Order: sequence, then C-alpha cells, then structure tokens
Amino acid sequence: MKALVPIADGSEEMEAVIIIDTLRRARWNVTVAGLRPGTVTASRGVKLVPDTPWDQINPADYDVLLLPGGFGGTEALMEHAGVQQAIKEFDAQGKWLGSICAAALALNEAGALAGKRFTCYPGVEQRLPADIQPVDEAVVVDGHLITSQGPGTAFEFALKVIAELGGPNLAAEVRGGLLL
Repeated sequence: MKALVPIADGSEEMEAVIIIDTLRRARWNVTVAGLRPGTVTASRGVKLVPDTPWDQINPADYDVLLLPGGFGGTEALMEHAGVQQAIKEFDAQGKWLGSICAAALALNEAGALAGKRFTCYPGVEQRLPADIQPVDEAVVVDGHLITSQGPGTAFEFALKVIAELGGPNLAAEVRGGLLL
C-alpha cells in the first residue's frame, strides 16, 4: 500500500507521527509531503522533516490520503489547492480518505463529508454546517472514509486504516508489536 500524509506548520505531531510510524510497521510505503519545502514546526513546537515537498509528488500514485489534525495544519490543508484537489479526486474515485481531529474541516472544504458518517475532535463541529455533523465515536468508517477524534485515538485510527486496506491479520500483527 502507498499512503500519502501531508503536513504543514501547525499539524498535530502525535497524530502525524503515529499514522506514519504505524503504517510503516505494516511495511507500507508512506510519503510525508510538506506543503512547503523544509522542516515543519508542528502544533506543540516539535520539528518534523517531510520526505518531500507536496509539489514533487503525484497524489494519484497513492492508495490512501490521510490528514493529521491540528488547527494550524488543518487551515493550511484547507487553503492548499493541491491538497483540496487531491481530496476531491480521491473522493470522486472512491479511493480511501482519512482524517483525525480538526482535519475533518479540510475534508469538508473539499465536499467530502456531505452525506457521510464521520467523527472529529469535540468542538470542531461548531465550524461545520448544521447539516454536516459528527458522531461521538473514536473511529468511524463510512465507505472509503475513515475518521477519528484526536491524538489519543491515533493508534486506533491507524490500525483501522491497516485493517480496512490491508486486512485484519496485518492490523493484528502490528497491534501486537505495539503492545496495544
């Protein structure tokens, strides 16, 4: 599997790193794409070094697009034309999409939440339209959409992504190695 994880200044570091690390433990090819070149300063000041700048990848080459939250990073994902176009294309093609925390706002910006069952960080729903509201569950799967609530649910989110795309046996193997 090939996973694409875009990050920007203000991305939630625990969510980003847990997604990336957990999927790599499943032996997936994970590309961390910075929305601008260079080191990213995450929401709590942790410095993250993307594998490549976004403008040097082709999102169509990936099986799944996963968005970590953090309000600063989410705003960047919402404003980035390339990320928004990728979300729209993944959604239209029925390719796997996922978000944690506030990143549901970036999915909504691209129109990917309409009519879907999803979750996000409590309070984020105040920034969503009244007809697009989350459920209060740790991880939610609806078709090709996987969403989760926040840093504390990041392992369950990543393991659910592995289970859905790679199978429950692979997810169980990774879970065991993590002692979860």
